Amino acid sequence: MSITPLIDFTRLPSSDKMNDDGDMASVMGFSGFGKKARTFDLDAIFEHTRRTAIERSQRVLEERQKEAQMEEEGESSKSVKSSVHTQGDKAAAARSRKHESDSSHDSDTDTELIGPPVPHQNTAQDDDDDDELVGPPLPPGYTGSTAHCEDEDEDDQEGQDDDDDNPVKKIPDTHEITLQHGTKTVSALGLDPSGARLVTGGYDFDVRFWDFAGMDQALQAFRSLQPCECHQIKSLQYSVTGDVILVVSGNAQAKVLDRDGFNVMECVKGDQYIVDMANTKGHTAMLNCGCWHPKIKEEFMTCSNDGTVRTWDLNSEKKHKSVFKPRSLQGKKVTPTCCTYSRDGKLIAAGCQDGTIQIWDRNLSVHTKFHCRQAHTPGSDTSCLSFSYDGMTLASRGGDDTLKMWDIRNFRKPVNAATGLTNYFSMTDCCFSPDDKLLVTGTSVKRDEGSGKLVFFDRATFQRVYEIDVTDASVVRCLWHPKLNQIMVGTGNGLAKVYYDPVKSHRGAKLCVVKSKPKKKQAETLTQDYIITPHALPMFREARQRSTRKQLEKDRLDPKKSHKPEPPVSGPGRGGRVAAHGGTLSSFIVKNIALDKTDDSNPREAILRHAKDASENPYWVAPAYKQTQPEPVFAEESDEDEESNKEPEWKKRKI
Repeated sequence: MSITPLIDFTRLPSSDKMNDDGDMASVMGFSGFGKKARTFDLDAIFEHTRRTAIERSQRVLEERQKEAQMEEEGESSKSVKSSVHTQGDKAAAARSRKHESDSSHDSDTDTELIGPPVPHQNTAQDDDDDDELVGPPLPPGYTGSTAHCEDEDEDDQEGQDDDDDNPVKKIPDTHEITLQHGTKTVSALGLDPSGARLVTGGYDFDVRFWDFAGMDQALQAFRSLQPCECHQIKSLQYSVTGDVILVVSGNAQAKVLDRDGFNVMECVKGDQYIVDMANTKGHTAMLNCGCWHPKIKEEFMTCSNDGTVRTWDLNSEKKHKSVFKPRSLQGKKVTPTCCTYSRDGKLIAAGCQDGTIQIWDRNLSVHTKFHCRQAHTPGSDTSCLSFSYDGMTLASRGGDDTLKMWDIRNFRKPVNAATGLTNYFSMTDCCFSPDDKLLVTGTSVKRDEGSGKLVFFDRATFQRVYEIDVTDASVVRCLWHPKLNQIMVGTGNGLAKVYYDPVKSHRGAKLCVVKSKPKKKQAETLTQDYIITPHALPMFREARQRSTRKQLEKDRLDPKKSHKPEPPVSGPGRGGRVAAHGGTLSSFIVKNIALDKTDDSNPREAILRHAKDASENPYWVAPAYKQTQPEPVFAEESDEDEESNKEPEWKKRKI
């Protein structure tokens, strides 16, 4: 660590004592101090500042007095102000000239103007329009362009007002994407509050997770699971924070999953032998619907065929939080088919099989706060209840092919009703648009009898203002997300469609449609399936694959695994390989050398098989020597020799 020496300048000899520059250099390390520093007199500066402030204060007082005098005399205060500012700085003078010119235009006095006179048409136009004009002045009496511009602005403003007043223009239906969930009905849809992930469930017991930011144009789900085994999925919904998902299926126990599909909680099942359902800890029959509390992230609600609506706490899975028991007019138990919270979470509404809609205060579970006895046809399942964003209106979708809208302040009869909306499912949705001006629901159709539609109703007039032909199957679920401004639809043939507008919608489906499908790498086909054998002997146990990339590199170095099959030879042949169709004699011979022409029969018999034909009908050799061939002469033998050396008959024949 280096230490820098400090020099005490008070003990150094003064400059008059240092007569020699060498002495200064030896002591200080430099030969001189350079120019003499400038000295300041602080008292003089303070005095000058005080006098300036006093002068400015006196100037302001004099200006105010003169303005008061000129107002009494009827003169313009602007001219005095300009003269006072002229005596000041230049910036103030410039501002005073601007005020003076403005005052000369506004007033009719004969105050003198500095500079050339302003043309008459400009002054008249300045009176009409406060905007500055660029360019030469317009001729007197010309108002064509300004009037035309004003007309265009008015037309544009009217068009914008019409678009704002017409809620149909805000429907995002110009584009769509199709997510293939499966082949059976998509009976549940859920979208998280941020709009990043979509979850779908169906009659095939599967729950699929879709991530808009992670998908490409292939539109594949990143996870598929069966959380409730062999039970149909009835309802899926994200919590208000989006970190957990409520899964309601055909069994008696609802489940809560996290964002990745892992189990967080499972509700307890009640005792089915107890008569009073309030004394059991959970549901004892099949669930029908469920939803989260809009304000409290740990609370959710379910309804079941056991005739109860129960609220649950995420932190206590051993018992329900409270029980609501719908009752008929005679006081008998009725089955709730759908349930929902109000927007503020203070009310709980349930639609029942006897056609009633019953609403309770969340904190008072004994008596209903609002009760409509004949909301829908008795015996039909009310498939959906939905509160508007203002909390005053309730929409109900009935199994009697109707859609009704209620004012909870006057709950005796519906405000509006629409009929002829076919409904074959017990979970057909209805929902409000984000601006609360439209009401949306889906229609059901039988197979090969038309197409399912998404129908839009005006909330004020309840007229059918718009329709979307979705597919040749029923429209079961519909969801209009307020942040994305996109509509999700679940159909009866296993499709989940997302409707959006590139201009009016945000994120969501727009993120995945711009991503192209990744090209499949050729090296991926080299990777072999890894078989895990934990109990195999060490000498037969395969090394565990650490990563796919390392295994691909290892397979690439293997000459057998990475050998590319040789293509067919075209042309004369190369590399020791002969073409399939050689044009030369040598290629034909080389090709036939390796042919297997082995004959397992006796060669003597094979040759003699043609001897008789050759002697009777000579064709190749005998005709060529017919004229010059001498006749064979054989010696005569005795009988003994003939018997001992008897030759075959064919040898005696003349060849």
